[in-house]
Amino acid sequence: MGRIFIFLLIILMDFAACKKQNTRQTKHKGGKIMALTITSSAFEDGGLIPTQYTCDGKNISPPLSWTNLPAGTKSLALIADDPDAPVGTWVHWVVFNIPPEKKGLPEKVPTKGVLPDGSLQGLNDFQKFGYGGPCPPGGTHRYFFKLYALDVVLKEEAGLTKMELLDVMEGHILSQAQLMGRYHR
Repeated sequence: MGRIFIFLLIILMDFAACKKQNTRQTKHKGGKIMALTITSSAFEDGGLIPTQYTCDGKNISPPLSWTNLPAGTKSLALIADDPDAPVGTWVHWVVFNIPPEKKGLPEKVPTKGVLPDGSLQGLNDFQKFGYGGPCPPGGTHRYFFKLYALDVVLKEEAGLTKMELLDVMEGHILSQAQLMGRYHR
């Protein structure tokens, strides 16, 4: 009886968390539920990020792709950060208003506020627009690339910080996914 209660409690807590984030999944052919996914051809989830995408290499953004956008997606946002930084979570990339027809971001996205497709970039913790690659002071760090499907196109201008973006996205997240890579110096 106790196990059933705990199981039901976990299910209810998970449901409440999804409800709070306004998270939905997309149903595809046959009624199968498909979750939003983000991947990279440069590294696997949990794998090592190649040096060319770090401060020890070319410091260019890795190629990213995604699938299974939920119905009603009006724009996408991406935040890449390192929770293992000694000063607290370090933000490496903030991008928003990515058009939903895009299937990903190419390698070497320009480091400027407004991209040719209308996507906007925020400020990373290096105080620059665009991507700033992994550059840990030592040890192995984890880098999370978090993708958000939104039900709006945000009205803000380029230059938002991660916290500002999270604030304006609140209540507009249809679904989210993440990809994690590691880097060791």
